[in-house]
Amino acid sequence: MTHRRTILMSVAPLALALLTLGCGEAKKEEEVKPTVSVKTATAEQGDVELSVHAPATVFPREQANIASRITAPILSLAVRKGDRVVAGQVLVRLDNRDLVAQRKEIAAQITDAEANLEKTRSGTLPTDIERARGQVKASQAALAQAEKFVERRQNLYDQGAIPNRELVVSQTELATARANFEVAQQALSALEKQSSGRDIQIGQSRVEQARGRLAVIDTQIVFSELRSPFGGTVTEQFVFPGDMAQPSTPMFTIADLDVAVARAQVPESDAVAIRRGAACRLAPTDRVGTTFAGRISVINQSVDAARRTVEVWCEIPNPKGELRAQVFGTLEIVTGQLAKAVTIPLAAVQFDEGTRNGFVMVAGADNKAQKRAVETGAPMDGKVPVLKGLKAGETVIVEGAYGMADGTAIVKAAEETKK
Repeated sequence: MTHRRTILMSVAPLALALLTLGCGEAKKEEEVKPTVSVKTATAEQGDVELSVHAPATVFPREQANIASRITAPILSLAVRKGDRVVAGQVLVRLDNRDLVAQRKEIAAQITDAEANLEKTRSGTLPTDIERARGQVKASQAALAQAEKFVERRQNLYDQGAIPNRELVVSQTELATARANFEVAQQALSALEKQSSGRDIQIGQSRVEQARGRLAVIDTQIVFSELRSPFGGTVTEQFVFPGDMAQPSTPMFTIADLDVAVARAQVPESDAVAIRRGAACRLAPTDRVGTTFAGRISVINQSVDAARRTVEVWCEIPNPKGELRAQVFGTLEIVTGQLAKAVTIPLAAVQFDEGTRNGFVMVAGADNKAQKRAVETGAPMDGKVPVLKGLKAGETVIVEGAYGMADGTAIVKAAEETKK
């Protein structure tokens, strides 16, 4: 027992020494922290152009689907898809021979109607007026005879040859004849006025109706030639010679792309700062690295209820036709200028989702990273203005800061190369 206790007492100091040595090494390993290689940039100060960005699609300034106003066979096409056209240029000619024949027929009807109207105006009257004139002449003759008869009876009465009764009878007959004559005159006058005015109106109506039909035919003949409403390019062609033109079917699409219109949907919170006439730039996806400058021409006064956006149009001169219709791109709209703003590369900021706030990792003088909360403005050209949280001249980490803890030892890439 004594021997065993002696061995145990001898081993105990050795185990304690080994345990102490192991803890020291673990503590040393804990104290050694890795150094991270990073790329940095210096925060600069200067005047910054404020802008908003939104996806946009290119449209022509003017576009029209050309369709026929009449149904007729196509005789010939004056243009084809891809051709340039000017305002008023003939695009299509339709078969109008039936319309020309109808025009000749209606023109003859106008001549006949005008002749009948002139005949009525010259005094050719219906039969009932002639009959009334005969009655006027007969009553006038009866009146003259009654007047002579009364005159003779008056002489005989004055001579005492006839009694007063016979004179009174003849005077009554005279009054009756005079009344008949007046009635006949009034009847003739009424018939002449009534018949003449009505017949002239009827004649004029027939002339106007014929002229109206002629105007319709002339219009249809004009419609047999389809013309371009404005200058532009034929972007679509739907028909060929021999096809039947229909009002319900477009024949061509004409687009004026001399001035392109980039239509963007801007978030309603950003649209408040946009003004008509403001400068705008489009970066189309089919021309990487190229931008096209223009001016804001339309700001919709209604907000899209589903997307909560405002439609904005940017008119861009396009004399060389470099911008094509329906091309997608990003529209940048200038909203103002920020004086003496601090700017850093956009890659240096780690944003909180859905906001313009976030943080940057600042490279301290002790070669350790410092986490700094910042508030930024809208990004532009790969840079972002810092409104709060950073001063000009400070150094921020651009690459290598993702997931980095505050206080991490760093070495700048350039310095690491020198070593």
